[in-house]
Amino acid sequence: MLKSNKTKVAIGLLISLVFLFLAFRKVDFGQMYETFVDANYWFILLGVGVNIFSNWLRAVRWGFLLRPVSRVKISSLFDALMIGYMFNVFLPAHLGEFVRAYVLAKKNPVPASAVFGTIVIERIIDVFTLLIIMALTIVVFPFPEWIRTSGYISFVFIGILFVVLLLMKKYRDTTKILIKKAEKFLPEKFTRKFEEMLFSFLDGVVPLKYRYHYIIVFFISVLMWAAYAFIFQLAFYAFDFTSIYSLPWYSVLVLLVMTTISILVPSSPGYVGTYHYLCQLALGLFLVPKGPALSYAVIVHGINILPVLVLGLIILSLEGLSIKGVKADVEKGEGV
Repeated sequence: MLKSNKTKVAIGLLISLVFLFLAFRKVDFGQMYETFVDANYWFILLGVGVNIFSNWLRAVRWGFLLRPVSRVKISSLFDALMIGYMFNVFLPAHLGEFVRAYVLAKKNPVPASAVFGTIVIERIIDVFTLLIIMALTIVVFPFPEWIRTSGYISFVFIGILFVVLLLMKKYRDTTKILIKKAEKFLPEKFTRKFEEMLFSFLDGVVPLKYRYHYIIVFFISVLMWAAYAFIFQLAFYAFDFTSIYSLPWYSVLVLLVMTTISILVPSSPGYVGTYHYLCQLALGLFLVPKGPALSYAVIVHGINILPVLVLGLIILSLEGLSIKGVKADVEKGEGV
């Protein structure tokens, strides 16, 4: 497991370097410097507050997804969320999500595998929401072909994943029979643990407790994504991009779709490089020069990453945990 994680980190760093090279290639550093100097950082500070609020909303929504499994305090959910996201800054491929499940299970009487099941459902909701935003935005803005293709692939993949999870949940006995057949080719110690984890995971893939919870989850999701879009708008105000480059109202939605692709797809630690390049690319569609566009990407990335990093480290310390200890426990599969 440890060797595997080192390989993933190495691949993630390589991905970061490649995309950072693409982002900084042919950039006018003088323009970048001027953009940073002329920025109104009060808007950026407000963006940090909006980011923290959006994460609180995510914790509240997670609580409703978890309600059929266990009732957990919003404060515990927020703490686990921040710690997990903080680990995503260091680890590639969303491995911080495993940390998030581990931390919540460590402090609450709920299996980590079941918690992870709700996190998968959460990600499915996020992807479907992103695709809806993309579909609405296409009406007023023609996305590049590769973005539309990414959307189609994501829709198919998430759709298949959701159907498979539902079928495994509905036909639990058949799933168990199929796993038993597959286990013949695997070590007994591994298969026992895998089977236990899988069915615990499926326990987290459940309908919401009450029908009105679906409405609540829907409205929280809308508020979350509105907050994400507002952060981009605040950064526009900070750099005065709206007036300088005559950006249309839907430019925020285009940025939201293109940068979220860099977050949803497992890649580099902290989405460094991928986020910056796709943000720069999105602004380039509206004729924003590469230098100012990259300055904007650096700031917005900082708004999204730094609060998570700082809060995650503080909460980790208050919980009496350490990065090394949590990482070691998750790699050993403790609590999962």
